[in-house]
This record gives sequence, C-alpha cells and structure tokens, in this order.
Amino acid sequence: MAETTREQAAARRENTGRKRLRRSNVLIGLGVLLLAGALGLTLYNRWDSNRAAAASEAIAKTLERDISTNREEKEETRDAALPQPESTAFLSMPTETVNGYAYIGILDIPSVGVHLPVMHDWDMERLKISACRYTGSYYEDDLVICGHNYAKTFSPIRWTAIGAEVTFTTVDGTVIPYKVSNIETIQPTAVSEMVFNDNNSDSEKTWDLTLFTCNVGGQTRCAVRCIRTDGKGGA
Repeated sequence: MAETTREQAAARRENTGRKRLRRSNVLIGLGVLLLAGALGLTLYNRWDSNRAAAASEAIAKTLERDISTNREEKEETRDAALPQPESTAFLSMPTETVNGYAYIGILDIPSVGVHLPVMHDWDMERLKISACRYTGSYYEDDLVICGHNYAKTFSPIRWTAIGAEVTFTTVDGTVIPYKVSNIETIQPTAVSEMVFNDNNSDSEKTWDLTLFTCNVGGQTRCAVRCIRTDGKGGA
C-alpha cells in the first residue's frame, strides 16, 4: 500500500514537471516570437528611413537643376518683367513636377543637416516620399510643412535650436531666410493650434513658417516655428 502511494506521488510530481516544462517552452517560444517581431520592425523602419532618404535626395538634385535653370531665366528676363502686384493674396506658388508630383521648393536647416524637397500637397502616400505642404503659402507667410519622422529626413527638425537658420528656396530660385523662434509640443488633434497664426492677446502674427513632425511614439507633434529674417515677414 505504501509502495503504491509513493509511486502515485512520483507520478504526480513527474506530471507536474512536464506541465511546467510545457509552460516554460510556450513562454520561451512567445519570447522568441516577440524578439523576432521587434527585430523585424526595427529592420523595416531602418530600411524605410533609408528608402525615404534616398528618394528625397534624388528629388532634391532634380529640383536643384530645375531651380538653377529657372533662376537663370529669371535673371535674363528681369528687365522685361511685369510690375509685381501689391498684394500676393491670389498668387499661386509656382511648382516643378518630378515623377508625377508637384513640388514648391527645397527646405534647408544646415545645423541639423536637413535638405529636403517639399511637395505642394500632402497625403500619407506623398509623405513616404518627401516633406509636404500641409497648408498655407510663403506668399502669405503662413506656410506649414509636415513630414514623417524618418531619422534621415524630417525627424532632425526636433533637434533644432532657437535661433537656428532655416531657408526655403522656391522653384523659381527665390531664397527666403528664416530663423527658429519657438518649438512647441502639440497634441495630434489640435489642428487649429498647428495652423493658428495669431497672438491671442493682440492678434498679431507670431510666425511665418511652421515645420512639424511626430515625436517618438506618435502621441504628440513637434512644431518648429520660424520667422523671416529679411524684414518681409508678417510676424
């Protein structure tokens, strides 16, 4: 009788051990899958960032050639040019088409290595290729430019310092100088805060250019506000 009891106890211990081993193997398997998934996501994000950087670089080079040609033509026809209108409210920003997409110019922030073409319109597919105009116009000094936070393209705007130099070169060769005046963290649903361009106390413009991208995790947006330094801005 005692021998049977000992055998039953040993069998229970063995069965319990097998269950624990199976649970351990399942947990190990899940851990391996999670690590593999994390590695795969990291590798994809790195590949996607490199792809976006290569695409932007190629487009920027094409635009640079177009801008150089447009600038030369502009110089040649300067004397015969028509008088400029007093108001730019109804002027459309000129564009150059590259690979089927319209671009309005090139954004440069030398301090963080940003040199990017900017599309005239935005959507999620366009943002995979380059930075895009979100709203506004450089004629009205209310231009808002957005971009994905790819490490090698638009993400570095998050590290710009107050006072950093920024330029926007239009496709007709005009270089508009700015400097960073403020950096804000904004909720993704606060669209009006992103585009609202007045000081609440005296209704005066507080910026002439805004650049924004997602912060890490995508829960908030980093908005870099800039003012023109050539004395022609509204801020």
